[in-house]
Amino acid sequence: MGLSITLPLPLILKKNESQATTKLLIAVAIGILVFLIGDVFVDAAQSLYNGSLYGYGSSPSYDVIFALSLTIGFLALLLAGRRKKASLTPTQLALMIAVGIGFQNLTEGLLFGSLSVLMGLTGAALVVLVGFIFQNLTEGFPIASPFLGSASEQGNTLSVIAGALLLAGIPTVIGGAVGYYYNSTAFDLVFDGLAIGTMLYVILPMLGNLLRETDSRKLSIPYFGIFLGFILGFLVNLL
Repeated sequence: MGLSITLPLPLILKKNESQATTKLLIAVAIGILVFLIGDVFVDAAQSLYNGSLYGYGSSPSYDVIFALSLTIGFLALLLAGRRKKASLTPTQLALMIAVGIGFQNLTEGLLFGSLSVLMGLTGAALVVLVGFIFQNLTEGFPIASPFLGSASEQGNTLSVIAGALLLAGIPTVIGGAVGYYYNSTAFDLVFDGLAIGTMLYVILPMLGNLLRETDSRKLSIPYFGIFLGFILGFLVNLL
């Protein structure tokens, strides 16, 4: 489940893509990240709303834990980015995206580990396993997207992308091991908040660069790509 995130790698490393195709694929990656933010919040909301459709029903401590972790995730990357005078390099952006998705995968691993205790690798736990594998296929794409259009110019691109994919995928394994022995709502909310905060931060420079480098008469390409990425994440999640 954790290593399935590496399977889109051949697509990312494909050379000689046109500028329009590259912009479309980057927009799709942004759309997937937008979906993942919503997907992670749905998980957190089950604890925050505590089954209530009309307002927060959880302990105020859960609200504080989630809000603080989200803020820390966003501000940590913001402060790290402000220390650089130049714009983020593809490697730095890929690693930041990997960190955000890694936090999200950690919570997925925690869930799967706790389900495995209750059900074993059968029934609902097996369905969750297959679903996470399909979802992780889409998660590898945003991580490697900063290198689209420049992969042929960087000799160490493959090792950097592979390292970033492992950084995002291995937390699934760690979370599964921890979740098998220990489960805590507060623990899950911490990493849900960190995941949303970090992914929210990395979306902004990706979107800014994409729109800045796109002719105003061709903005339909990134708009459609972001929508397509969101729908792709939704459809994969349905599986």
